[in-house]
Amino acid sequence: MTEPHQPPPSREAILLVGGKGTRLRPLTVNTPKPMVPAAGVPFLTHQLARARAAGIEHIVLATSYLAEVFEPYFGDGSALGLELEYVTEIEPLGTGGAIRNVAHRLRSGPDDPVLIFNGDILTGLDIRALISAHGAAGADVSLHLTRVEDPRAYGLVPTDPDGRVTAFLEKPQTPEEIVTDQINAGAYVFNRSVIDTIPAGRPVSVERETFPGLLADGAHLHGMVDSTYWLDLGTPQAFVRGSADLVLGRAPSPAVPGRRGERLVLDSAEVAADAKLMGGTVIGAGARVGAGARIDGSTVLDGAVVEPGARIRDSLVGAGARVGARTVLDGVVVGDGAVVGADNELRAGARVWCGAEIPAAAVRFSSDE
Repeated sequence: MTEPHQPPPSREAILLVGGKGTRLRPLTVNTPKPMVPAAGVPFLTHQLARARAAGIEHIVLATSYLAEVFEPYFGDGSALGLELEYVTEIEPLGTGGAIRNVAHRLRSGPDDPVLIFNGDILTGLDIRALISAHGAAGADVSLHLTRVEDPRAYGLVPTDPDGRVTAFLEKPQTPEEIVTDQINAGAYVFNRSVIDTIPAGRPVSVERETFPGLLADGAHLHGMVDSTYWLDLGTPQAFVRGSADLVLGRAPSPAVPGRRGERLVLDSAEVAADAKLMGGTVIGAGARVGAGARIDGSTVLDGAVVEPGARIRDSLVGAGARVGARTVLDGVVVGDGAVVGADNELRAGARVWCGAEIPAAAVRFSSDE
């Protein structure tokens, strides 16, 4: 009895890392979103490492905003066991346009699967399973779908009992429009020949143009629901949460530089013996945390200083920034090089811009008693 023919595993991928990350500012003033550190390394490192663990060998990065920072950091990819190439789009081309713009660097044959994923999604997706499901279904394109409680902010993707996609519904608002809790989770497998049908040289959205167009033309689009960990890192609060979840081990990654647990303190950081670090907190290289400070579920980037008695929760302190003694941060982003003086209280999504200085005892949400 002969074994059934199995399609070859996907060995290459396109990684979309061109976005400006405007919702993440001031984190992204000096750094493109995929290069902002999460759990001690640029977020992109986790994605590349997970792709490599799934058998991907060749990845083309579609870059745009601050494109010049990627290659100096990752080089040819050999340190991660990958072969990396970089293609920069001069004018923004959208998701589909970016995919088409790098297609000339692919080596796959027309019927080979190509993995495509986004530079701002933290996920536990079983990449091998998505590629396998694509081949088993004989699909032209396969999509990773996940289930969410409130799908109004996302594109809905209903499927039939066999997993075949039946429609694409962008950001529904009325109860009648919410026909499923399955959303497009931002990872795809395309047959190479389908990529070549995307129009070249102009902006194209895969969500609004490519996928609905393929469906209308009778193409086979398959949806695989994988509701393991999934988080869109588009906001500062989500980014801080994702970093903490990587440290805690809730989100999987082979690239976390150390043991998973309540805290991750990088080499050359200095933490006072009685400082309390918990909730997946990260202290970056060369950073200093003073006596009695309490930091929960937060990220303190390289070279930052947290002075004695500060209280920081669900916040990010940028590279080289300073948080004064007894200052309280709760759900706050402090930009690179900013200074928040002693005895301040910042809460509820406050963003302190890069290089800004807040004098001591200048901002509070409660009385000073």
